[in-house]
Amino acid sequence: MRLNAGRLGAVVRKEFRVLVRNRFIIGTMAVLPLIFLATPMIEIFRLSPGVPAIVVQRLAGSTFLLLLVIPVIVPAAIAAYSVVGEREQGTLEPLLTTPLRREELLLGKAVAAFVPSVAISYLLFALVIVCAQLFASNPAVASALVQSSQLVGEFLFAPLLAGWSIWVGIAVSSRASDVRVAQQLGTLASLPPLVVVALIDLEVLTPSVTLAVAFALVLLVADVVMYRVVSSMFDRERLLTGSRSRTARSSRAAG
Repeated sequence: MRLNAGRLGAVVRKEFRVLVRNRFIIGTMAVLPLIFLATPMIEIFRLSPGVPAIVVQRLAGSTFLLLLVIPVIVPAAIAAYSVVGEREQGTLEPLLTTPLRREELLLGKAVAAFVPSVAISYLLFALVIVCAQLFASNPAVASALVQSSQLVGEFLFAPLLAGWSIWVGIAVSSRASDVRVAQQLGTLASLPPLVVVALIDLEVLTPSVTLAVAFALVLLVADVVMYRVVSSMFDRERLLTGSRSRTARSSRAAG
């Protein structure tokens, strides 16, 4: 598969322009992270120095889980708009009739959702650590947040969870007929990988660097598989006319 960097860059720039003009998506990117950040920040400031170490560890785990919800929810909302939103705006047909390859279109839309989502996730994680270092009454909180398993988990899981949410969101968006339905279904479908993170938070699974790397590899495989699934189901003729192309129908019949 050979991609044209110029066409890919054009799709990314176009998607960024659409995001900037979409108030709902901008609101989602601005408000949701603050909501998920508020609870752990309040708990960090309220924790007294005499609190047992196990309580500090639980708070760090809960903070880690809440911060990982951000790279799931934010890109899901963006990706779910990517196809059905253009169909509603009347810009999908002109886009699909250009010489863009299917892979260039999909990857361009994915990059436009991926970059701001992961950037917000890393920024908020850094903000929590800085605030814990400067303002937390219990110094053990900052130490718990920067444990190797927490750092490795955040830096590995955030982009991989975002990738999963993006491909699921695009898959839903290419089939849905309404933006709100696509965003709701895309968000729900992007949540399952967080189950493992929740099990770590509840100490059903013991957090460690090895576990974080193993789960990251599983997520990476899932992202690649989901991309291939989305690419195979992204049929231009069906998106334009509502029916599958002759080539796709013939391939399906032959299989």
